[in-house]
Amino acid sequence: MRCCLSALSALSALPAPHHVLRSAALLTPVLLHGLRTPAPTHARHPDAVAAVHLELVTLTEDHAVLTWFTGVPGTDDSLGRMVPAITEGEVVYGTHPARLNRVAGEDRPTAHHHVELTGLEPGQTYYYQARSRGVAATPTPLHLTGGNAVGTSRHGLGSPGGPYSFTTPQPPPGRHLLSLALCNDLHLGETTAGLVAGLPLLRGVSQAPGRAPYPEITTRAVVTEAQRRGAHLLLAAGDISAGGAPRDLATARRILDGFGVLGRDYFVVRGNHDRSGPDGDTFRTGFPGLPYFAHALGGLRIIGLDTYTKAGTGADSGGMGAEQLSWLRTRLREAREQPTLVFGHHPLTVRDSLFPVSAGQRLSRREARAILTAYAGARGVFLHHAGHTHRNKRTVLPQAPHVTFQEVSAVKDYPGGFSLLRLHSGGYALNHYTPRDAPARAWAERSRRVAGGLWPHYALGRSVTDRNSVRAHDLSGITRPAPRDPATGRLTAA
Repeated sequence: MRCCLSALSALSALPAPHHVLRSAALLTPVLLHGLRTPAPTHARHPDAVAAVHLELVTLTEDHAVLTWFTGVPGTDDSLGRMVPAITEGEVVYGTHPARLNRVAGEDRPTAHHHVELTGLEPGQTYYYQARSRGVAATPTPLHLTGGNAVGTSRHGLGSPGGPYSFTTPQPPPGRHLLSLALCNDLHLGETTAGLVAGLPLLRGVSQAPGRAPYPEITTRAVVTEAQRRGAHLLLAAGDISAGGAPRDLATARRILDGFGVLGRDYFVVRGNHDRSGPDGDTFRTGFPGLPYFAHALGGLRIIGLDTYTKAGTGADSGGMGAEQLSWLRTRLREAREQPTLVFGHHPLTVRDSLFPVSAGQRLSRREARAILTAYAGARGVFLHHAGHTHRNKRTVLPQAPHVTFQEVSAVKDYPGGFSLLRLHSGGYALNHYTPRDAPARAWAERSRRVAGGLWPHYALGRSVTDRNSVRAHDLSGITRPAPRDPATGRLTAA
């Protein structure tokens, strides 16, 4: 009987037939093209350069971050991309497409360009063109999902090199209170990106020979970038390790300790990759504390969920269990209006996916419905942060329209990075950032070849608003943190 039940459980995790057919129609032509394994080639004209993969990563009321890649035309590094071409990069921009009279550049030549435009005005439309060695950068194509990687309007699309455009949002209402870095899927110990249930999705992508392990590079870079962007707290929503190995969890702990003190400056919850194994619950050994918790900081309540409490391979749907679900309902009933952020590894729902959607990509339907019902009666809950899907996706559900359900892309590979949540007294902004760190940018470019090069269509976000958004919400009950006490290092409320 146990074998039969296990088989039924495995079948229930498979995608529905209509999801498979829809995805197959979109993906088959690209997958067939990606099956080829070209041999590395070398350019006949090494001074030539191509500028590609332009993306508007970050868009706030006063700054924007643009990235792109320069390569040598006519070359192939055996992963289907050009050999990197190290050169300068700049962005020319302005408030009229015929007057790009402002310039932002980089400190040094690189193949992995990262340019920040600062001093922007809220609610203003800007036109821009990214250039390297006089060659205009072309955007990452997102035609499989109908997305737009380079702006909030379609201006410039269809004309190679643009100029493209975006409109800066208004800032969240009220004064700024504090900022939190939201991240997930660090996968310390992983050696090949692009594996699903242990099987390669086309060809997996490994780190270049002689380079440090990519999960360590990306996690360190995110910690550094989150500090540089002014994050007061860091929340890591599961899959800290690739398989729960004690050494990998210890490495993750050392890197995250660079942000501050566990349980005070940063908080973690477990993902399906952090599941218990032959060595027991190694995650709780590496990150001591309750498997789920509530933490208060100056009027803000942070609730961390353990969404993989059950035994299993990690490929089936997430599970919280009756005890944790009852605990969550009780906490929400105790203070329905208190500003509350919830984070856990598995999302409640997965929508608009390029790939077939299976039960393994979310919480069980019964538990997801129960949580959604609890949120409907708790007006203070404003954000549910999840990982697991390795993509940027913003969802608002009619059952609890005051809650933003935000999936955040993985730290470990393309596009990498984290989301910065800036809390104001009258609302909040969510903005995706990728690190400036050169090794992390190089790996992000290399790992965009996951799934035969389809990964950008899925992981970046169907639109800029999937990774950059502003929303009004009464957060006036939160107080601004004061500077840390020099003696204890503790962050206290002002």
